[in-house]
Amino acid sequence: MTRKTVRIAMNGVTGRMGYRQHLVRSILALRDQGGLDLGDGTVLWPEPVLLGRREHALREIAERHGLDQVSTDVDAVLADPTVDIYFDSQVTSAREEALTKAITAGKHVYTEKPTATGLTGALALARLAHDKGVKHGVVQDKIFLPGLLKLKRLVDGGFFGRILSVRGEFGYWVFEGDWQPAQRPSWNYRAEDGGGIVVDMFPHWEYVLHELFGRVASVQALATTHIPQRWDENGKPYDATADDAAYGVFELEGGAVAQINSSWAVRVHRDELVEFQVDGTEGSAVAGLRRCRAQHRSATPKPVWNPDVPATEVFRDQWQEVPDNAEFDNGFKAQWELFLKHVYADAPYHWDLLAGARGVQLAELGLRSSAEGRRIDVPEISL
Repeated sequence: MTRKTVRIAMNGVTGRMGYRQHLVRSILALRDQGGLDLGDGTVLWPEPVLLGRREHALREIAERHGLDQVSTDVDAVLADPTVDIYFDSQVTSAREEALTKAITAGKHVYTEKPTATGLTGALALARLAHDKGVKHGVVQDKIFLPGLLKLKRLVDGGFFGRILSVRGEFGYWVFEGDWQPAQRPSWNYRAEDGGGIVVDMFPHWEYVLHELFGRVASVQALATTHIPQRWDENGKPYDATADDAAYGVFELEGGAVAQINSSWAVRVHRDELVEFQVDGTEGSAVAGLRRCRAQHRSATPKPVWNPDVPATEVFRDQWQEVPDNAEFDNGFKAQWELFLKHVYADAPYHWDLLAGARGVQLAELGLRSSAEGRRIDVPEISL
């Protein structure tokens, strides 16, 4: 075996997602397993270069995990010819400029979403990467989750027949920050800092719907701010200027209709923090982060509406668990492996900056739909 060291500049690892999912559970997990075997006698050994604005926080993370490459100078790192890949999990408002610099410097780029604050910027990134000939990927982690992988297995196997509808529920109560600390950073609730649940979650719903059921052809959304005042990390009150809940209806190519509620002001009364119910002519399924349950047409009960007597059936007990039938790795790590194989073994990969631009487009049109109070068509985009 030949070991090839791959230096990856990771910008934003002091944040929750960048640290926990991308650094610890993806890149460091790859090192723990001995690297990534490309299958041709080469093992990739990822060497992260931790980037950010707070040097003391970066050094603390580096010391915790036995790393020694830390920098607050993005330009210097991008000028380093030994750095192959730039990864970005910064706040949304800083991402577009940093990705532009990295692509211009000839680095392959892998990034969290949304890739930019608007469709114009997102498409410019995709076109620049294409013109520069660098490889590029966008995190689309939900489709690598066990529950959705099992749901896709049902779709690919024709279980549903003709798919009629998709209903999604996502969210949980994010504490306001006064009497209990908030679980999410305060910038998420300030529109001027790139916050908002539409900007955050509609890019997720775009790729979930696109990958499993078909392209989104139209959107009608209502975005609102249920909690108008919150308290930041220092206990200081601030006005929440970004939407914290969104209620969307998406028409898909082929005629299926998806309805997805997203909220940081909802208390959870479901089995998982996100669940999708899919109904088709031949069967239905409910998938969450890990579980997936199904009910075939032949096993569907025949309820009769009668509000005068108690229900005698436990409807949830009538569904069948979809088995794992496989070992499921961390979804972020699984996509990192695919991207690294794409860069170094030219393996196929389609979750690129153009796919990321589709998510930005849906968020942008969702906000416009809410502001104008109407359904809006979602045109196809290209380079």
